[in-house]
Order: sequence, then C-alpha cells, then structure tokens
Amino acid sequence: MNTLPPRSRKVRVLATLGPASSDPETIATLFQAGADAFRINMSHGDQQSKIPLIKAIRGLEERFGRPTTILADLQGPKLRVGKFADGKVMLETGSTFVLDRDPTPGDATRVELPHKEIFAAIEPGARLLLDDGKLVLRVAFHDETKITTLVEVGGALSNNKGLNVPDVVLPMAALTEKDRSDLAFAVEQGVDWIALSFVQRPEDLMEARGLIKGRAALLAKIEKPQAIDRLEEIVEQCDGVMVARGDLGVELPPQAVPPLQKRIVEVSRRMGRPVVVATQMLESMIQSPSPTRAEVSDVATAIYDGADAIMLSAESAAGAWPVESVAMMNAIGVSVENDPGHGERIHFTAMTPDPTTADALAEAAARITNTVSSKAIICFTSSGSTARRVARERPSVPILVLTPQLETARRLGLLWGCHAVHTRDVESFEEMVAKSKRMALRHGIAEAGNQVVLMAGVPFRTPGSTNVLHVTRIMGDELVNYGDRSEA
Repeated sequence: MNTLPPRSRKVRVLATLGPASSDPETIATLFQAGADAFRINMSHGDQQSKIPLIKAIRGLEERFGRPTTILADLQGPKLRVGKFADGKVMLETGSTFVLDRDPTPGDATRVELPHKEIFAAIEPGARLLLDDGKLVLRVAFHDETKITTLVEVGGALSNNKGLNVPDVVLPMAALTEKDRSDLAFAVEQGVDWIALSFVQRPEDLMEARGLIKGRAALLAKIEKPQAIDRLEEIVEQCDGVMVARGDLGVELPPQAVPPLQKRIVEVSRRMGRPVVVATQMLESMIQSPSPTRAEVSDVATAIYDGADAIMLSAESAAGAWPVESVAMMNAIGVSVENDPGHGERIHFTAMTPDPTTADALAEAAARITNTVSSKAIICFTSSGSTARRVARERPSVPILVLTPQLETARRLGLLWGCHAVHTRDVESFEEMVAKSKRMALRHGIAEAGNQVVLMAGVPFRTPGSTNVLHVTRIMGDELVNYGDRSEA
C-alpha cells in the first residue's frame, strides 16, 4: 500500500466522473492529483454503469490507505417542453406562443407542456425560460389546460428543451420516480452523500431523508430562487449545501449570483454545514489545458470566502483535460491558502458558538492553537459532529480526525481541513493521548517536539459527549514505542 499523505490545503476538491474519467487508472490519477471526493451524476447513464465507478473509488482505499468519499447527485424534476412536428421552430420576438396539454406535435404557435403542476401554479406576468434561458416568454393569461405567452426574447426552439419557471414556487415533489430508484440504488451501493436537486423548501428534504434512513448524508443543491427565501430553514434540515450556480444563473440575472453565493456560503458556515461551490469553475479547461485568469479568480474567491469544497463538473467528467483540471484546482487552493491574508479573510463571517460544551471547546481549540503554536487539532469522533464543529471555526492548523466508523471517515471528505483516519476506538484517556501522538507522526500532521490539541468525549464510545480539551507535546520516541501497531 502506498499511503497518500495529507493534502497541503484545507479546501476540498470534488471531481465529477464521466466518459473522460471512468476507468480505474484515471480515477486513481485524479485522486493523486488532488481530488478529495468524487461526484457521480445520476442524470447520465443507467444504474449498472455506476457500479464500476463506485468499485474503482472504493478500491483506492486499499491502494492509498485513505478513506474515499462518493457523492451521488440525483437528477431531480426536469421540466421540458414537448416535441415539434418538424423537430425545430423559430419563435419571433413579440409573437404569441401557447403551451398546452395537447400531445400533438407543436409548431411556431404552440407546443405541449407535459407538467400539469405548472398550469396550477403559474400566474400572469411570470416568466418562462426555455433552453437554459436563451428564450424568454411572459405569461399573458392561462387556464387549466393552456398558457398563453408573449415571446420577449425569441430564437430557435427544438424538441424537449428544458424549461425554467423562476417566478413561482411549483407544487412539485423534489423526488421523481427515477430519483427514488436512483436513491435506493445509491444507498445500497454504500455512497456517502446524496445530493438532492432543485430544492425549493425545507419540506423537499423530508422524503429523501426518510428514504436514506441515516445510511448517507443529505446535501441540498441551492439552484432555485425560491430556496433563497427559506435558506436558513433548508440549511437546518440538511447535512451539507451546494451552491449550484448553473440553474441558479439561468433563473436569476448573472449579476445576482455572486452575492447569493456569498450569502449561501456564509449561512452554511454559520450553521455548521459543509458548503460546496459548483458549476463552470474552470469551464475553459473542458477544451484547453489551462484556465482563464477570470476562472482562477472565481475559484480563489470561493476559497477566500471559506467554502468547504470546490467542484469540477464537465471539466473532469467529459473534458479533454480531466487530470489537469483537478491539478489546477489543487494548485489554486495551495496558492490561496499560502497567502498571508487568507486566514484573516476566511474569518469575515462571525462564528458564534451554540451554548453547548462541544461548541465552546471547538472555539477554544481554534484559539489555543494560535496561542501555543500547536501544529494540529486531533478529534476523536464517532458521528463526525466534533470534526464539523472544529472545521466550522476554520482553525489555522490541520484537523486530524480519528474515528472507529468507516462511514464517518468517508463522509468527512467534503469537510474543510479534515484528514480522516479509520482506526480502533480508545478505552482510556492515556490511550487517547498515545494514539493521537502516534497518528499525528504517522500521517505527517506533526513532528517530534510539536504540540497538538486533542478533543474527545468521556466516557468514550458515547456519541455527542465531547467534553475534553487537552494540549500535549509529541516526543521523539512515540513511533518507537508504538510503531508496529495497526491502525485498524
């Protein structure tokens, strides 16, 4: 086994797998280049095609000695228009265009809209955006079977193009039948995170959580304007958040997306949920071996804002330079975090600890590392909650997480600054201290003579009991005394 050392950066890199990155060797190369977690897009391909990807990712654990993280991204309810008699029409600006329930192939005056929920929720004056916002319709009037619109921005429209309805909350379930099937498949395969698309309200998360039954963490994708109105409630109901800028940028003016990105990151951080910034981060690297300066600046901004993870989509899934795009994300992360001003900038969001012992200790641990110049914070955790509390503080040192639960170690792959190790639980305070020192040395987190800060809960093996904060110094003989003991 060739153990992969901890990353030299704290922000995580989430890479999407696809045709350009589906074989085991490429996946391994992406892992070595800097991918901390892998996204499997359930919108493309069938379920059986995902099994080799999952096996290849899990195979990295034995090869590189590190837990792997898999996020399965559900498609969600895709709204589309029907078909046209000639396959394609041209909508003229200023003309009238009708969307109706008639399945007859359409023409330049009408087309089927096979989503009855829209007819019930739509209002006069609302916009309908077609083909990723390229065409804009404005609702003039409607009834239960027909929506008459004015074409504000015309253009070519072909079969089954996507439809966005940004101005109303649609009474649609966040999970389709396909999503329910894909979710069941994903949790049976043991993925670590389930991403729910097109979340509009906190209630959208309840069905998914009930189906998951604790077998994976739940991530809410914020890509609908309606979600912003209830953002805090949505964040409260999930385990993680994604700023999905693709559809968010279709339904909102482009200039509205950057401030919303900052708000979503700030709220997620304040509420202690890992937050991923995604979509078009290095878009030009789909075809080019190097990104534009604007793209690099975009990625850097997300890191300065304190995002837990930055995500590659088509760049790593279908582009010509998947490994190079991951390596670039890694390089940007290292460069930004080496900026002397980085530490100050990521603390622009005030983090007020909850009135709990665990939160108070997490805040104290981050402060103590600066006061005594410790080299790491080491957390013992079963559920991962201690690690999440510490990461929320964005300490200046790495977080070494020791957990007896492999599932917990895997889920922490999206958490800022955490290097998770699956290891046996400890039975006593003395064993905790000894194991902390040994693991810090073995994983290159600290060196002999360094001080480290420990966090744990006593009695051991009691989830939610974090109540110990201890500072210790690593001596030179730690590995000599314990060097051949297994981490299992």
